[in-house]
Amino acid sequence: MDMTLQHLALGGAWALYFAIHSLLASLSFKSRIARRWPRFMPLYRMGYNGIAVVLLIPLVGWTYRLEGPWIWRWEGTSAYVANGLALLAVGGFIWSLRYYDSQEFLGLRQWRRGERSPVDQERFRISPLHRFVRHPWYALGLLILWTRDLNLAWSMVFGLTTVYLFVGSRMEEHKLLRYHGSIYQEYRTRVPGLIPLPWRYLSRREADELVRRYQQTQAPSSGPAGSST
Repeated sequence: MDMTLQHLALGGAWALYFAIHSLLASLSFKSRIARRWPRFMPLYRMGYNGIAVVLLIPLVGWTYRLEGPWIWRWEGTSAYVANGLALLAVGGFIWSLRYYDSQEFLGLRQWRRGERSPVDQERFRISPLHRFVRHPWYALGLLILWTRDLNLAWSMVFGLTTVYLFVGSRMEEHKLLRYHGSIYQEYRTRVPGLIPLPWRYLSRREADELVRRYQQTQAPSSGPAGSST
């Protein structure tokens, strides 16, 4: 196959993967599954994670095998800086795990409880990283991606991933607005989505106050204050 056609096919495959991933994560799709096959819902999150991993493996392998011209390579001091930033992002990701419910994220809690609701069950909270950016895992992931050497294949994949994370974060926030209403809307106006901005963040006191107001005005609901990512 011609190299250009291979890259186009690869881009199409990644775009299809992101479309499937978004569809399976959407509240409307999960609600449909909950209505038609409620007994499946306790296993839905684990199934969702499993499908995501199984479909991702061949795509990553294909991207690695596809040869193409280098567009950007970090060299000398810039390579140390780029790799240092990537390591900091990995460290930030590992550190942030303490503020997430891993049982919920993996689907183990839903399975053990026999949870049939399509709504995510994590409680409302604002972690330290969520004080500065609404989607810290997405932000850290983008930092890792764009500090790598880029050939044509990876630059295309990273570009598609960036678009997907931006669009996906917006879709995720529609769910969070339904879960948390005006409290999340206020949080959304005060904290940036993917790129931290020095003049837009919450102090610890402001974050605690926002959570306290939510707890006082609404019954405990599902979904995190920012996002699982």
